[in-house]
Amino acid sequence: MADAAIELVGINKSFGTVRANRDIHLKVERGTIHGIIGENGAGKSTLMSILYGFYQADSGEIRIGGKPAAIKTPNEAIAHGIGMVHQHFMLVENFTVLENIILGAEGAALLNKGIAKARGELHRLEEEYGLEVDPDAVIEELAVGLQQRVEILKALYRGAEILILDEPTGVLTPAEADHLFRILRRLKEEGKTVILITHKLREIMAVTDNVSVMRQGQMVATRKTSETTVEELAELMVGRRVLLHVEKGEAKPGEVKLSVHNLTVKDSRGVTMVKDVSFDVRGGEIVGIAGVAGNGQSELIETIAGIRKAVSGSVTLDGRPVDVTGAADPADLRRRGLAHVPEDRHHMGLILPFEEYENSILGYHNDPEYGKGPFLDLKAVEADARDKIAKYDIRPGDPHLKTANFSGGNQQKIVLAREMEQDPGVLIVGQPTRGVDVGAIEFIHKRLIAMRDAGKAVLLVSVELDEIRSLSDRILVMFDGRVVGERGPDATEGELGLLMAGVEQKEAAE
Repeated sequence: MADAAIELVGINKSFGTVRANRDIHLKVERGTIHGIIGENGAGKSTLMSILYGFYQADSGEIRIGGKPAAIKTPNEAIAHGIGMVHQHFMLVENFTVLENIILGAEGAALLNKGIAKARGELHRLEEEYGLEVDPDAVIEELAVGLQQRVEILKALYRGAEILILDEPTGVLTPAEADHLFRILRRLKEEGKTVILITHKLREIMAVTDNVSVMRQGQMVATRKTSETTVEELAELMVGRRVLLHVEKGEAKPGEVKLSVHNLTVKDSRGVTMVKDVSFDVRGGEIVGIAGVAGNGQSELIETIAGIRKAVSGSVTLDGRPVDVTGAADPADLRRRGLAHVPEDRHHMGLILPFEEYENSILGYHNDPEYGKGPFLDLKAVEADARDKIAKYDIRPGDPHLKTANFSGGNQQKIVLAREMEQDPGVLIVGQPTRGVDVGAIEFIHKRLIAMRDAGKAVLLVSVELDEIRSLSDRILVMFDGRVVGERGPDATEGELGLLMAGVEQKEAAE
């Protein structure tokens, strides 16, 4: 066996009554890519936060290169050669790439000298690891995939030999994820050790050498990736056999519930993102919209949900018009039976400092079942929240826990429970399983199929082609703001990929 870069011995960590890590033992070989998988709330991120110095273990020992290491702060972790790329990036958005990389490690009394030295070192790192990015670009103007490169460069600049990545592909397109994996393999070739926290089993199989599985705060198995299967890992994660493919009967489409005609939408910069788009969604069907992120899908569903104004075009809900170019009101649309699960749960779906029970009625808090007049019936709200927690297996099952303290997948379940339990006639759902583990994905997919089978109209936007193909009864593909094709669920990934890249549209134009 190769030398251990890291050993965690008997790690325990509790938050009040919640035992996040229970007697964890983990050995990571030097110069390998080691995956850590588990359901949302299994304790993966807590464990890595202990290794990086955000938290301190209640008991247990960390060993770096075989020697005990006391890591009480991230600075001490960095001093031990550990870097971490967080699921939600830790970048100053109005700073340049170079400014973010040297922030806190300027390296000279005179800033100009530090910047000049850093520029040269950054160029070396970019060349060595294939991490090209403009050092003078402002972070907020960069695509998400490039922002992630900046986070990796920041860790390498500080001398990281061990790199932890927490759910690194949760915000990436498939092409960006593939490029990230090429970078990770390059890091491994250069002798770095990579710890990859993810819930995506296909990624584990594609890029890791070894994989450890956590369940309910415990380490339940470690396998060589070449000697295991997706099915075995899924069962180890969840503790039961998991259905990895969506089972559904034939759709029985009814009347048109949602109709979009000639819709054109601009973004906040004045750029036209949706260009003359038209389609219908019937009750009893799921219509999926596929496309690389940034091709107008987000602006489209925000406009239908009343959040963004259209330049022109029309939308009808159950045959009645929606004033999308003027006074469309999300609250009014909710009352009319349209529910919306936004793509970005943090910025549009939840108020993170609120407790779970408060978020569980957000947007519906004026409904009579939750109180009378201006006063909430807190007992009724809490009872409703506990019911949703049970139905959707939200963990921990504490309605008074601040929403920020739930894992990403459980935050997603809070949003889904809130919107689905209103029994809407039309459900718009963006990226339903982003950052969600395999067991929860199975659950969410079953709920969406059940809504379809109950006669609801579902409009689904996802960058996950497998998800689009397995759930949708009809697939619309968007490229450059337009719907460039419609296909059935039997369409191949290659066929959809060509449409997503605009290839067929260009050939037709020629």
